[in-house]
Amino acid sequence: MPRLTLDEIKTLLTATNDTPRKSFSIEGYSRAAVLVPLILTGNSFDLLFTKRTESVETHKGQISFPGGMVDAADRDVFHTALREAHEEIGLTDSCIEIVGILDDMATPTGFVITPIVGVIQELPELAPNNEEVAEVFRVGLDFFSQPSSGRTELREFHGRKHEVWYYDWQDKVIWGATAMMIRSLLKKLKLA
Repeated sequence: MPRLTLDEIKTLLTATNDTPRKSFSIEGYSRAAVLVPLILTGNSFDLLFTKRTESVETHKGQISFPGGMVDAADRDVFHTALREAHEEIGLTDSCIEIVGILDDMATPTGFVITPIVGVIQELPELAPNNEEVAEVFRVGLDFFSQPSSGRTELREFHGRKHEVWYYDWQDKVIWGATAMMIRSLLKKLKLA
């Protein structure tokens, strides 16, 4: 699998010549945004994930990217993603370079999520919020780009069957919206 440089990632994520980004809202759904953190590690990239605690309101114990609901005070979805990353794991926006935005995604739990891709060249010491985050971990982007790493199941959502992706990494299962964001990122980077 070819390794991408930071410049290649920026170019692929900002390309406007392919399909326009899907942006939408659904009546009754809450707007949310997440940061998809790409950490530069030598000549490759890792994705940074959180495992949610069992005490959070939604998606208990699931693997996710840092993020949450858009607040009225947020300027835009970029602000939401950066604010939530700071609140959840202590990332400051000064260490994050926003390089792209992926298609909006709807979840069966009533959220429309906008994934914001940010590159971190030097990961600072993190300060996870123990009420929301049970664990923070990294997985190499190369792992997700290998066809043997993922599997799918058909699930019904809004009366239609949808393909749901799963990635088994060590003792964790990355699935649902988080896995779909990974798939979206891989397609944009021409790795899937």
